[in-house]
This record gives sequence, structure tokens and C-alpha cells, in this order.
Amino acid sequence: MLIEERVMGDGELDGLLAAAFRELVARYGGDGRSTVHERARFLVARVDGRGVGCGALQPTGDPLVGELKRMYVEPAFRGRGIASAVLAGLEELASGVGYRALRLATGERQPEAIALYERCGYRSTEPYGKYVNDQLARCYQKTLAC
Repeated sequence: MLIEERVMGDGELDGLLAAAFRELVARYGGDGRSTVHERARFLVARVDGRGVGCGALQPTGDPLVGELKRMYVEPAFRGRGIASAVLAGLEELASGVGYRALRLATGERQPEAIALYERCGYRSTEPYGKYVNDQLARCYQKTLAC
């Protein structure tokens, strides 16, 4: 497996993001998708020469806290440690830009995502931003090693 940084407009990344959105619509309905900051940085996991997973790191307005977005692994590749590898890559990227903590929002209809984050040291936190009144949202945060 290879983890590479990619930019919006990259064909593989765009395909993974579209698949992630289709899965969210299937789980939650057609409600609006959250936006990704224009300065977000994306990682793509590649297996056998093709992109199979992705995730993003974006600024939050707090120079010490970043936010994870768009974590996704194609269903046929789940259970192989790809999401954990992408998450570790995003944490390394976050530390490199000076973030001391990462936050994220997922949903109660994504138990596999919740399990991943909890297994990787993320702890439940109060909802933030657009998630404050979202009954299905589950927010997490992790303090990064300095």
C-alpha cells in the first residue's frame, strides 16, 4: 500500500470522494454534504496501482487544531488496515503543520468509522459548528504527540 498526497481535480481522488458521498446518501439521505476548506490537503491510499481510500486534513480557524474530513475506503478493501494507514498519514501531516489536536465528525450510522476513531485514540467531544444540533452526528477529538 502506498499513501500519496493528492489535490482536488485528481481523477482518482475525485472518484473516491464521489463514492464516499454516494455511501453517505445511502446511509443518511440526500441532506447537504459538509464543505471542505479550500486549503484542505488530501491523502489517497493506493493498492496494486489504484486509489482505494482517502482522507483530508483541513484548517479550523484555530492554528493548533485541524479537522479530518472525507475518510473513505472502498468496500472491497475494508478490513485491511487502509483506513488506519490513511488516518496515521493525516495525523503525521497534521503534526508537520503544527496542529496539536485533530477533531472530526462522523455519524451514528457509521459504526465502523466510530470503532476506527476510538481504536486510534479519538475521544468523544461536544458537537461543534454545523453538528451542534445534528442528532445523528458524533464528534471526536485527539491530542497529537508533539
